Amino acid sequence: MIKKLYITIFLFLSFMLNVSAEIVKKIEVNGNKRVSAETIKIYGKIKLNENYTEKDINEVLQNLNSTNFFQDININLSNNTLIINVKEYPTVNQLILLGEKSNNIKEQISKLISTKKKRPFISSLLKKDVEIIKSLYSSIGYNFAKISTRVKNIDENNLDIIFDIERGNKTVISSINFIGDKKIREKKLKSIIASEEHKFWKVISKNSNFSRDLISLDKRLLTNYYRSIGFKDVEVTSSFVNLSDKGNMELTYSIEAGTRYRINKISTKVDNVFDKQLFSPLNKIYKDIAGEYYSPFKIKDILDEVELIVEKNNLQFVEQSVSEKKEGNNINLIFNIYEGEKFLVERINILGNNITDEAVIRGELTIDEGDPFTDLAIQKSVAEIQQRNIFKNVNYEVLNSSENKKIVNITVEEKPTGEISAGAGIGTSGSTFAINIQENNWLGEGKNVGLDLEVTSESIIGTFSYNNPNYDFLGNSIYYAASSQKNDKPSLGYENTVQSFDISTTFEQYKDTFTSLGLHASYDDLRTDDTASDNLKKQHGSFVDLSGKYGVRRDNRDRVFNPTKGSVISFGQSLPLTADKPYIQNTLNGSFYKSFSDDIVGSTKIFISSIDGLDNEDVRLSKRIGLSSRKLRGFERNKIGPKDGDDYVGGNYAAALNFETNLPNLLPDKSNVDVSLFLDFGNVWGVDYDSSLDDSNKIRSSTGLGASWLSPIGPMTFTLSQNLSKASTDVTESFNFNLGTTF
Repeated sequence: MIKKLYITIFLFLSFMLNVSAEIVKKIEVNGNKRVSAETIKIYGKIKLNENYTEKDINEVLQNLNSTNFFQDININLSNNTLIINVKEYPTVNQLILLGEKSNNIKEQISKLISTKKKRPFISSLLKKDVEIIKSLYSSIGYNFAKISTRVKNIDENNLDIIFDIERGNKTVISSINFIGDKKIREKKLKSIIASEEHKFWKVISKNSNFSRDLISLDKRLLTNYYRSIGFKDVEVTSSFVNLSDKGNMELTYSIEAGTRYRINKISTKVDNVFDKQLFSPLNKIYKDIAGEYYSPFKIKDILDEVELIVEKNNLQFVEQSVSEKKEGNNINLIFNIYEGEKFLVERINILGNNITDEAVIRGELTIDEGDPFTDLAIQKSVAEIQQRNIFKNVNYEVLNSSENKKIVNITVEEKPTGEISAGAGIGTSGSTFAINIQENNWLGEGKNVGLDLEVTSESIIGTFSYNNPNYDFLGNSIYYAASSQKNDKPSLGYENTVQSFDISTTFEQYKDTFTSLGLHASYDDLRTDDTASDNLKKQHGSFVDLSGKYGVRRDNRDRVFNPTKGSVISFGQSLPLTADKPYIQNTLNGSFYKSFSDDIVGSTKIFISSIDGLDNEDVRLSKRIGLSSRKLRGFERNKIGPKDGDDYVGGNYAAALNFETNLPNLLPDKSNVDVSLFLDFGNVWGVDYDSSLDDSNKIRSSTGLGASWLSPIGPMTFTLSQNLSKASTDVTESFNFNLGTTF
C-alpha cells in the first residue's frame, strides 16, 4: 500500500515538472551595453531547443550573478522565448590614488585591491579594499593611515574611483619587554626576535617599525629558540601592545618557559622487512647526544641520518616517526622505522611564487615526480626551500590522486629580500664608515647580489658580489666578486690601487664538509715618491697575477649564530697560474665552542696564514698578511711585525690563538651589557728582504675584558687589555672602544 503511494507521488511530481517545463527556442537579451549577448549566453550556460524548468532558470540566474558583471538580473520564459533583462555595473575608468607619491606602493595597492581599472565597479568591495590598503601601510610601519574613497561619475556607464590616502607618521617600537618565567636574559631574547627598539641611529631599519607580521614572527622565533635549548613545553602565551604618549608602540611578550628537559634514553625500532644492521650507525649518534638538552634540531639531525642510510642502501617506501616519553625532567626517544604505504608522486605543484622563478624552488626538492612518496622526503624538501631565506613561510599538503599516487602542493609566501645596512665607527684606532646593499632574490631567480663600501682614513674599498646558491640545481653554488681598493699614505711616500676579480664554486662533498674551487685575478699598481723607502721603491709599478684557489670547510656547529658547541675548520690555498710576482698562500682557520653551563660558553679560535714568493721574488706589499685588533687585542690594528722605516708592512707569516668565555651574570640584566674574558696570542713575521727591516719573532700576548653596551647613543664596544708579552717596535693599546652599528 505504502509502495503504491510513493509511486503515485513520484508520478504526480514528474507530471507537474513536465507541465512547468518549456522548450527554449529563442533567447532575448536586454539592457546590456558592455557585455555582449553571446557572452551572456555562454556564462549562463544556456542551450537552445531544450526544456527549461523553474530550477533550470534559477541556475542560469546563479551563473550570471557569479560573473559580477551585473547589478540586477531578471529572467522570464514565455512563448518559448527566454527573456534576460540585465543592468550592468558601471566600468572603472581610472583608479586614482591621491596622497601617495611612491609608484612602487601604488603598484602594490593596485595589485592587492579588488577594484580594478577597466573592470566592473562593485561598491560593496570598497570597504574591503580600504582595509587591504590599511593593512599594506601597517606592514611598512604606518599603522594609523587614513583612507577614504570617492566616486566620480564620468557618464552613465563609466566612473573614476578615488582613494584619498593620508599615511600619517610611522609607528616605531619604543620598547620591548619580556615578562613571566622567561629564564633567559632580556638582552639575549632581544637578539633572537626580529623586532628592534627604535634608536635614532637605526634610521634605515625596517624592523624598528611596528608591524603585526613582525610580532607573529617574533613569537615563532622565541618558541623555536626555547625549544632548541630544551624548553619543549614553552608557551609564548600572549603579546600585547601599548600606545605610548608619543604615539609609538611598547611591545610586551609573556613567556612561560616551563621545564627544561634532557634527552635520556634513545633507541631504534626497525620493521622486520628491513635489515636492522643497516641502521646500527645511529647508535653512535645516540651516544653523542644522550644527556644533552632536548632539541627538535637534534631529532632532525637523526632523521637526516636515517635518510642518508635509506638513500645509500636504495631502500624504498621507508617511513619513520619519533615517539617521545617524558620521565620527570628527562625525555626518552624511540625512532620508529617501518615500511609505509607504497605510493608514488604523481605531480608536485608550486604555488604562491609571484616573483620567484619556479625552477629555483624545484631545484631545492629532494624528491621528484615519479619517485616513491615519503612524508620525510617532502618535509626535507620544504626545509631546503625555507633555508633559501627568500620566503616568509613554506607549507605543503598531500592529496590522494589515484589508488597508489599522490599529488603534493607546496605553497610559498614570498618576503621582501632587499637589505640595506650601514655602519660608522669611531675609536682609539681611527674612524670607519661602511654601507652594504644586498638583494637575496635577484630577478626572482634566487640569486644574491651585493654592494659593499668601506671608508677609513687611509683607504677606500668597494666590492660588488654575485652568488647563485644552486646554479646547477644540484646544491652547488657559484660566486663572482669584483673589488677595488685604494690606499693612500703620503707621509710614507706611496699610494697603491688594487683591483681584483674572483670566481668560485662551492659544493657539499660530504655531510657538513664543503669543498670550494676558484680563480683569482688582480691588478696591483704601486706608486712611490722620493720619500718612500728603498724597499718600497723596488716594488714601484704595475703587476698582474692570476691564481687558482681551493678550500675545504668542515662545519658541525649546533647553530651558525651564537653557537654553544661544535666547531668550524677551514683550509684554503692559492696557487699561481700566471703572475708577474708569483706566490703561494695557505690559510687555516678554526673555531671551537663548548658549553660549561647553561649560560657560559667558551671558544677557542686559531688562525694561521702564510704567503711565499716563488722564483726569488718578493711578496707584494698588498699581498702581505697582518693581524686585526679582533685577532690580537691590546695591539693596534696591523701595528706589529716587520717595519720599513715608520711603516708597518705586514709579513709573509701570521698566526693567532684566542681563548674567550662570556661572563653572563657579572652585570644586571637591565644594564644591556655583555662581558667576556679573553686571552690572545699572535705574531706577524718574515719578509723576503727582512735583513733590512725591523722584525721580531717574539710571540705577542694579551689578556683582558671585553664589553658590549647598547648605549642611548648607539652600540659601543670596549676592550680593556693588559699586554703579557710584546716587541719593542709594537704599538699597543690598553683601552679600545668603538661606537657604531649596522642598521
